[in-house]
This record gives sequence, C-alpha cells and structure tokens, in this order.
Amino acid sequence: MSYLGVDIGTNGSKAVVFSEGGRVLAESAKEYLVQSPQSGWFELDSFEVIQTCKKIIAEAAAQVSQSDPVRAIGIASQGEAFTLLDKDDHYLSNAMVSFDVRSKEQVEKICGIFSKEKLYKITGHSAHTLFSLFKLQWIREKQPKIFNMTRKLLCFGDLLGYELTGQAMISYNLAARTMLFDVSRNAWSEEILSAFDISKNLLSKPVESGYPVGVVKTKIAEELGLDKAVIVATGGHDQCCGSLGVGVTEEGMAAYSLGTVECITPMFNECILTNTMMKSNLATYPYTLKGFYTTVAFCMTGGSGLKWFVDHMYEWENNKVVKKEGDVYREILNKMPESPTDLLVLPYLTSTGTPYFDASPVGAILGIHLNTTREDMLKGLLEGISYEMKLNLGLLNSSGIKVRDLRAFGGGVRNEKWMQIKADILGLAIECLEVREAGCMGAAILAAKASGDIRSTKECCDAWVSVSKVYEPDENRNAFYSLRYEIYKTLYETLKPIGNAMNASKRSQGL
Repeated sequence: MSYLGVDIGTNGSKAVVFSEGGRVLAESAKEYLVQSPQSGWFELDSFEVIQTCKKIIAEAAAQVSQSDPVRAIGIASQGEAFTLLDKDDHYLSNAMVSFDVRSKEQVEKICGIFSKEKLYKITGHSAHTLFSLFKLQWIREKQPKIFNMTRKLLCFGDLLGYELTGQAMISYNLAARTMLFDVSRNAWSEEILSAFDISKNLLSKPVESGYPVGVVKTKIAEELGLDKAVIVATGGHDQCCGSLGVGVTEEGMAAYSLGTVECITPMFNECILTNTMMKSNLATYPYTLKGFYTTVAFCMTGGSGLKWFVDHMYEWENNKVVKKEGDVYREILNKMPESPTDLLVLPYLTSTGTPYFDASPVGAILGIHLNTTREDMLKGLLEGISYEMKLNLGLLNSSGIKVRDLRAFGGGVRNEKWMQIKADILGLAIECLEVREAGCMGAAILAAKASGDIRSTKECCDAWVSVSKVYEPDENRNAFYSLRYEIYKTLYETLKPIGNAMNASKRSQGL
C-alpha cells in the first residue's frame, strides 16, 4: 500500500507517492502560469489547474501501480483562491490568488458593516484583499451575472476532491482562509453569511483534516489508472499540511516554508484571539492535528523576489545556464559576497504580509553607491526577506507563541548560501528535511489517517520525518545583522509616507 499527497500551489502542482514507512516511491510535478489581465489582478485558470492535478496524479500513480498501488490520496492546497461553479458544475470563473489586490474597495466597504475587530473575533483573520470574502464581494459587484449563476464555491482543495469523488468537503483550516468560517465553532459563520447574503448551500461541508471525503469515481479512477476504492482525504491549507509534513507535532515547533511566499507556521494548543495577535494581523485557525491551532507569519515576497531579480538582472546568464541544464539559482547565488552587505532592502515587491497587511507598500534599496554590484543587491534582497521573517518571529514571541525549533521546507532549502543567510539573521538553527515536498508528505500522512491504516498521526510523523541538515548561525555575522535589524525595523514606518505620496501622485494622473 502507498499514499499519494497532492500539493496545489500558485505556480504549479506536485504529486508524491509515499510508502507505508514514508519513503518516496514516485513523484510528478507540472507548472502553470499565473495570469495578470490588469495591474493588481492575478488569477489562475481553474480548469487548467485541475487538469494538471489529474495528470500528475496519473503519472505518479502509474510509477507504483504494479509494485505498491495507491491506497489513498490527500490534498493540500493554497488558501483563499476559489472557483465558482454553476448548476451543471461548469466553471464560471478563474481563481483570484492570494496576492490579487483588486478587492481593496470591498475590504473598506465590508469593514464599514462589520468592524475589523468583530471580523477577527469570528474568523481569526484580519480583513485584507487576501481573503475569499472580499474577492467574492468584488464578483458580486463587478460580475453580477456570474455571481447569480453560482451554485458552488470551492477552494482548490475541495474542488479537486469534488472532481475526484463527487463529494464537496473542506478541511477546517482551509475553510478558515475564506473568512467565512467561525474558528471557535469550526463551522461556517451564520452571522457573516447572513450579513452578506451568502447561501451556506454554496459551500462545502467543513470537516477535520484527514477526513475521508469518499472514493474516486469509477470513471475517473479508470482515467487516472487508479485501483477501485481509492480513498480521497481532506488535507488542508498548504502551510498547515507542510507544517505537519516536517513533523511539527508539539508546541514550540514551527515550519518555515520557503516558496513563492515565505511563511512561518507554528503549532499551539488554544484559539488565541487577543488584541496583540489582531494588531499584528496574525491569524488563529485550526491546525491539521485535532484540537490544536496555528497561525501564519509571512512575507509575500519570498522566492518570487529571487525569481524576479534573476529574471530581470541576469537574463543572459539565465538563458545560458538553462541551455546547459544547470541550476541557475545555485550558480548565480554562489557568486554573492561572503560578508554581509552594506545595503538595507525593504523587500516589498507586492503587498506585504504580517504585520502590516499593506496592499500598496513601497519597496526600497538603501545604501547603494558606485561600488555596489548586482550580486550585492541580490544578497541585500535576500537579507531583507530574512529581516522581515525575523520581525515576524518577534511578533510571534510577543504574542506568547515561542518558537524554539524551526524546520524548513520548499524550494529555498536547496540553496546553502540562502539558508546560511537566514540562520545568521534569525539567530536560530534551521533544520532542513530529507523530503522537500513537505506539503505532499503532510497530505499523504492525512490520507493514511483517513484510510484507517495508522493509529496516530503524530507517531506517523515521527516515523516518516527525518532531518538531513542543520544550519547554525555564525556568531559574528549574527551580531552584525542584529545591529542592522534595529535599523530595518524602522524602515516601513519611515518610508510609508513617501510611498503614500507616490501612490497619490500616480492616482492623480489616472494611472
């Protein structure tokens, strides 16, 4: 028997098959493009995403069909993005991804009806263009025909589950990312649904992570080369599944996701809805382990910032490296200076994450001079992202969430230079895992739970998860970075008035 975990991401999806002991047996991955039809609009073709998921499930399952057939499938997915379906299950819309900011006006309108404080106390989340509630209101106002035709609203996790089984169920933690969910009751919020005239019939049934949604439909199973009666399980929000996949099963532990967005996801044992958490825009919502909670401290510019810099500043080298099938990022990052840079970079290439939730921030490079090289600027950008995550660790600590054990996963762990920068700035050892597709592993563990084949999710994590490398902070570099960090903490508030003035001048010209 084997267990397949799917991770539906912003830029692509992955499927990994694990043995009963957690060994990787097969994998498949495919990318898709984020569309940007207008400034501030970012969306995915939902049909393309689901077809991609089916392809990678089929490809991964085919590799083990004779030796160790797939017994169950668990699904992790990005949060917030949703797809609208009509009465015949035809897709009515693309899915607006997290960094789509077109619903700024709807955030203001809704907060005029519900106070930000009330929304937070119900949903555990702060009002922001990230979340489904505001994106849905944008559709209601700007695309009323589509809204009126809608009979189902599905996030990517429950959308794939629905396509495979015909049953619409969503994990508590993924449901929470819509801001339509009451995190204290683990149910859709009747108060919010009523206030904004949203029928509960549009929404999937909320259940805990690792719940058996159903079995793959016969026709789909044949299409994907799966055995009969393959179970599909709720996984959850990708950050929660990734956290489980790196073995975060005790308080004091946290996952550090190094993907398009950088995110720290800890685990704690109570639903914390304090003013301190709210002021820092730190969410509180159910974790993948029953009875526990989590939050996400994040910077929207993570791996996306590195990709942007390499694509625009290293275009010729990028093409050269790709042609010879090398690792473009490794080759370029290895040319960075060993010492800390003289720069301070405010790494806001899109909206901020926690704590500011600023949809129109200003990014900046400070300290540039005639001797500054692009390698300096690249390292400065990576330092800036790490300073931002240090800021977030401080916010967690001041909210009573102590992080002593940081476990990293995602594309960023492949580069030793960047990992060392992180350890040096954060002043914490960072553990990297044998399996880098932690979201898939977490989803597969939850699939094993849904199948009834394991007694304890924690025991399964302990057996499956192993650390491959630990990055320890360098004492001297950490001392330097700690001094610079004190300056970094002042940058946002110092530069915000300048950014506001720049945005105002742009609006005044109708741009």
